[in-house]
Amino acid sequence: MEALAMEFDLLFSAVEDDTPSGVCGGDIDGEDIAAGVLARFQNSAREDHQHLCATVATMAQAVKDQGLPLTPVAYFGATASSLDRLSRDPASGSDPALASLLSFLALALPRVPRSVVRSRWKEVSDTLVRILGFDSLPLGCVRSGLRCASYFLVVGDMTDWSALSPLYGVLLCFVTDERPKVRKECHSCLSDVLRSFQNLPVLMPASEDITAIFQRFLLLAGGSSADSSPSECSRGAMQVLYIFNAMKDCLPLMAVKHMNTILKYFKRLLDLRQLIVTRCIMEVLHTLCRSPTVEVAPELLQNLFCSLALSVSDNEKSPDQMASTARLLYVGTRKIYDLNKQICIVTLPVIFNALGDILASEHEEAMFAAIEALKGLIRACVDESLIEQGVDQIITTDGELRKSGPTVIEKICATIEGFLGYRYNAVWDMSFQVLSTIFSQLGESSYYLMAGAVKSLSDMQNLSDEDFSFRKQLHECLGSAISAMGPEKFLHILPLNLDVEDVSDANVWLLPILKQHVVGARLSFFLEHILVMVKHIKQKSHKLETEGQIFSARSTEGLVYTLWSLLPAFCNYPIDINSGFNAIQKELCNALREEPDLRGIICSSLQTLIRQNSDIISDKSTVPDGKIRNHYSRRQSEENLKTIQSFAPEFFSVLSETFLTSSHDSGGYLQATIHDFANIADNKVVKKVFMGAMRKLLKVTQEAVKAKQPNGSGTMLIDGAPNEASLSHASLLYRMKKESYKKKAYKTLSIMLKEHGHNLWNNLDELLELMIASLSSCHFAANRHRLDCLYILIVYMSKDSLDHKRRDIISSFLTEIILALKEVNKKTRNKAYNLLVEIGHACEDEEIGGRKENLLQFFNLIVGGLAGETPHMISAAVKGLACLAYEFSDLIGPAYNLLPSVFLLLQRKNHEIFKAILGLIKVLVVKSDTDGIQMHLKTIVEGLFKWQDDTNNHFKAKVKLLLEMLVRKCGFDAVRAVMPEEHMKLLTNIRKIKERKERKTKSEDGESLASRKSISRCSKWNHIRIFSESGDEDMDNDSNAELAVAKTIYGRHTKAFARSGMRSLSVRSIRKRQAAKSLPEDFLNQFEDDPLDLLDRQKTRLALRSLTHLKRRQTSTDEPEIGADGRLIVREDSFKPKREKSLSSENESDTRSHSDNRSVSSSLAMTRKKRRKTTDSGWVYTGSEFTSKRAGGDVKRKDKLEPYAYWPLDRKLLNHRAEHKAVARKGLARVMKYSKKLEGKSASSALSLQGLSLNKKQKEGSSKR
Repeated sequence: MEALAMEFDLLFSAVEDDTPSGVCGGDIDGEDIAAGVLARFQNSAREDHQHLCATVATMAQAVKDQGLPLTPVAYFGATASSLDRLSRDPASGSDPALASLLSFLALALPRVPRSVVRSRWKEVSDTLVRILGFDSLPLGCVRSGLRCASYFLVVGDMTDWSALSPLYGVLLCFVTDERPKVRKECHSCLSDVLRSFQNLPVLMPASEDITAIFQRFLLLAGGSSADSSPSECSRGAMQVLYIFNAMKDCLPLMAVKHMNTILKYFKRLLDLRQLIVTRCIMEVLHTLCRSPTVEVAPELLQNLFCSLALSVSDNEKSPDQMASTARLLYVGTRKIYDLNKQICIVTLPVIFNALGDILASEHEEAMFAAIEALKGLIRACVDESLIEQGVDQIITTDGELRKSGPTVIEKICATIEGFLGYRYNAVWDMSFQVLSTIFSQLGESSYYLMAGAVKSLSDMQNLSDEDFSFRKQLHECLGSAISAMGPEKFLHILPLNLDVEDVSDANVWLLPILKQHVVGARLSFFLEHILVMVKHIKQKSHKLETEGQIFSARSTEGLVYTLWSLLPAFCNYPIDINSGFNAIQKELCNALREEPDLRGIICSSLQTLIRQNSDIISDKSTVPDGKIRNHYSRRQSEENLKTIQSFAPEFFSVLSETFLTSSHDSGGYLQATIHDFANIADNKVVKKVFMGAMRKLLKVTQEAVKAKQPNGSGTMLIDGAPNEASLSHASLLYRMKKESYKKKAYKTLSIMLKEHGHNLWNNLDELLELMIASLSSCHFAANRHRLDCLYILIVYMSKDSLDHKRRDIISSFLTEIILALKEVNKKTRNKAYNLLVEIGHACEDEEIGGRKENLLQFFNLIVGGLAGETPHMISAAVKGLACLAYEFSDLIGPAYNLLPSVFLLLQRKNHEIFKAILGLIKVLVVKSDTDGIQMHLKTIVEGLFKWQDDTNNHFKAKVKLLLEMLVRKCGFDAVRAVMPEEHMKLLTNIRKIKERKERKTKSEDGESLASRKSISRCSKWNHIRIFSESGDEDMDNDSNAELAVAKTIYGRHTKAFARSGMRSLSVRSIRKRQAAKSLPEDFLNQFEDDPLDLLDRQKTRLALRSLTHLKRRQTSTDEPEIGADGRLIVREDSFKPKREKSLSSENESDTRSHSDNRSVSSSLAMTRKKRRKTTDSGWVYTGSEFTSKRAGGDVKRKDKLEPYAYWPLDRKLLNHRAEHKAVARKGLARVMKYSKKLEGKSASSALSLQGLSLNKKQKEGSSKR
């Protein structure tokens, strides 16, 4: 019946809201419970299932014969009556029917109304008491009976303990049952019963019974009874462990009085230092302390955890035991803190010492548990009152002799500071985490409590890298100290010492840490302390320079810039902007004028001040936690901006003067700073500055034009300054533009139109005249920004009804955008394509008044470009149509209707036009479905061959690619039906190549090519690939990338080549040829506008390969050669690889060129030459100097170095005999002799045969003399 009980474990769950969780229930639906049981178990071959089905079927038939409905109430009555009869006979304990009835009753009870159960509670509970008292009950029967008993205890009369006591006593009898599953079931039922007794009078006697059982078995285990035998004591000990197991679930649910009684016994048991008992008690305490509703005497918990903490260092424990102790100390201390804060504070030093002992252990799990416990206790228990108590004690004594001992927080800090000792050197990285946590928790009080720790951290910086490998963690810990106590107090403890004679003795290593972690500091401190040091360092540098110590002077002068680089950190949420900025602004203005190298730092700092306060006002950012939050409310930020705004005229003057007089503005930091000041300054101030700058610019521009110097210095403009006050005076800008058309002016105008265009529409006619008049003299570098202006004007004018004049203006602007598609400048070209698409979206966007008809009208305007007189205009119009057809599926149909007219343009026999037409056809093939292509298939195929007779045709490969795309889309038969007879051989060649690739793919990878056709890549519009002259397969037949299939085939070829030894060279040559087909800008285009699609393997490879051309060449471009068995093959220098055979058959020779073979041979020659070259200078010696031409292995040459990179160990040196030692020393002496001879020479001269022979000749010559 045990298996049956396991089955019912899956069924029993809470069904009704008033059913205690986990007591009874089921997942059998319907009122007829018997039918559900039969449906589930009737097909089972197990004996217990058959007994259950037989019992249930008999009961159901009996109920049905009596004319009763098959409801849970009827089944409850029938089951109770049957159990009552069986309970009268003790021999029925082994009857299978008893187990079946109890299981069925446990399943039916949750469905029976509680009023019905209470009506028969007395007789059924007596029946259960008798049945559970049988000696020979099987396991499954006992578990079902316990479920029924717990349910009856839950629904019974809670005011009458005398009625509940017999059934509760039976339940307690199974707490120490020897069968594990029975014990587990009993513990679960007991916890459910105690949970239902909460806040009721019956909880006290129920808890008393559990306490009595615990005491009885504890006395039995200890042998306190005089009649106890050793076997009974052993059995009692096991029963105590069973009781402990029950306590994990029951102790948090017991009455407080009896809970405290049991905790007193726990204290005595912990003093025994028995490992098993301690582990059981720890598990019970862990469950008790994690219960949020439990309230016990905190003194008892304090004694327990102090005893547990003191036992940590008594003897070695297992890693699991120590980790469990650390977790329990954390949970228990948190519980004591919640119950009584004062008692917990007294316990903290002992707990921290115990966790420190665990941290010093060599067990990783225990160390991590201790670290988490320490950090958790610091955050939870170290509060403001505890910190203030220690700080007040330190401030009161102020170096005097203390009458009282250290406070609790001082003891804790001393313990944590001890984690920096040598005992913890293996876990210093973890210790730094604890110190960072205590720094953050103490805040500014760290200055008083953790000064010694800061000095110890500074001493660790002086350790060598061999002895200290946690330097990064050390700097992060020091950064936490700086953030907590502030730079002022930190530098008081650990000064920079920049006034020392030797700069290397100063704490310069602190400057990067300060720069990264200073936040919420005072600007006045930077002025009074840092800038004072800057002045002293400048004086010292000047003194050293006058004394002739140039190197020391330059090293000292470098500290000036490093100290100024701290300014952005001090401007990171400073707490004294109202007072500090007033004092420091003069120094900043002087530095902007006199120190060009510091302008970037100062501008970045000013931008930080303005933007942080502006973001707080606009709710774009939140202030960091801590003391900073008190200084940065919305109101305070407004006051800060007013303070900065009051100095806007001074900064405008300095920044404008600096900007107009400097030769360049690297990074645009001056313009960005002017922009930020313009956003917060008064409109009158901005207007005055803007007008002054415009007049200067106009004057300089006029002078440059008169002097015929269009590239004069008048190209600078306040880029970010336009606002509502300055836009009304934009006429000055127009006058300037009429004199000189510069990139900066167009850029500024585009910004003005984009951000504040609503203020310029009153001067629309003047703007239009200006744009038309400036076209002829527009510099090519300004075309991109001019296109931005044209786009804004076109979209604005398209919203209203247009007269004939403005319609012509829009047409001329569109013509200019279309012609920009053919620009040489890549950015201008990309901008033109993007603007066409944006205009198209604006035409159909209904939110701004667009319609589908407007998009078609826009398309037709571009179609008008096909009537242009020059091939340049016609090809540009075709490219624009292709771009729109690619982006808007609604334009595919109109584009097909244009094909007859487009093919008529081929009569001009112009390469430029034909290339654009092929790109348009490629777009239509890719973006159309099969049915759409077949409708125009004949027109497309005939148009492709209209210019095939030209002997100078450069597009044969591209035409062939388009035919392959059509074959994949429409099928071979459909294309053959419309193919001209004279070009049928080309179609046959395409069919053979396709079949050959499919066969090779199946043979190599075991999968058909069709399975790879499902791969699709959604790529962005790329005009370089679409309109390239080569036949690169760039787009997929199912989506936007033809390369998906071709890329897969190429990848398979690569795998096949890698399996053969020398074929890797051919793979490299193929890669080089494919990379050479495309322009590098095609690959780099991915990085400028959009992120690279990392899912597209071909794009990723080509992009990475193209980037290598921009980097300095590496020492060798060789790829490792792998043999068929997977081993690395190393060739001798004399090895000359044979010429590679072609991998393809003769049928594929028409697609290859002779240059491919030349590239293979040339690449082999180049790689052999580069094999010995290094990056900087010299040569890499591969050992060929010691190679023997007539034998294998290395050879020794007379008067030359031996061919070893080391001196091999010789065991003769350890021999006691002198002659053997002499032989070994002789070889070593020979090595040392030649090393002294070559001392001071380079490696090339030492290994060079020519150099050594020359020395030999010189010696011979000297001897003759």
